[in-house]
Amino acid sequence: MVFIVMENRAYSEVIGSPDAPYINHLAALCGLATNYKAVAHPSLPNYLALTSGSTQGVTDDGGPDQHPLSAPSIFSLLGTDWRSLEESMPTNCDLQSGGEYAVKHNPAAYFTSVRQACRGQDVPLTSPPDLSAAFTFITPNLCDDMHDCATTAGDSWLAREVPRLLSTPQYLAGQTVIFITWDESTGSTQQVPLLVIAPTVPSGARVAAAFNHYSLLHTTEQLLGLSPLLGAASSAPSMVTAFNL
Repeated sequence: MVFIVMENRAYSEVIGSPDAPYINHLAALCGLATNYKAVAHPSLPNYLALTSGSTQGVTDDGGPDQHPLSAPSIFSLLGTDWRSLEESMPTNCDLQSGGEYAVKHNPAAYFTSVRQACRGQDVPLTSPPDLSAAFTFITPNLCDDMHDCATTAGDSWLAREVPRLLSTPQYLAGQTVIFITWDESTGSTQQVPLLVIAPTVPSGARVAAAFNHYSLLHTTEQLLGLSPLLGAASSAPSMVTAFNL
């Protein structure tokens, strides 16, 4: 399973936007959740929710030194069978932001129970991407994720990177699903896009059911056969049937 998390765009700012031609091209070919929502503001609580089923009481974007978390996460459930690919990260599992790298967008760095594994499995993004782990979390840098740059910058990055993912042995073998979402919206509704890419997803599938970041975690744990379902993921609806995964 692959997560790509972009930044700070409402659904209406991306879907149908002339500034996102590649994203809309993808949406026409794969699955799109049309009523999917983030769960918090600002960034970090959403990243924690996506990977642990809870915001862990975090309400800011402080670093791992301010928020060392002992809670279980999808990373701890997987042991060594996960990887985090962080664009522009200077060193493996870097716990400090610098340049275009933001540690607040690297959730694995916050969970103390996987700190040792993090040093070897939370690595800079390279090409081609390594999808050999069961779960891969991909974070673009602060420009390419749309945080500091225009929507067109993120769209161009996805146009370059997604075809590389689609060419990996894992995707070609039908062994992975690629989920692309945004951490939070720019408005109070928190509606953000979620694209679901897999060979089994009907082309142009539109799903209007209400889902959120906890639904994405539930779906991923279900597909990977992981238990227990973490935190709020246990009560969030799965997307497996809706997208034919």
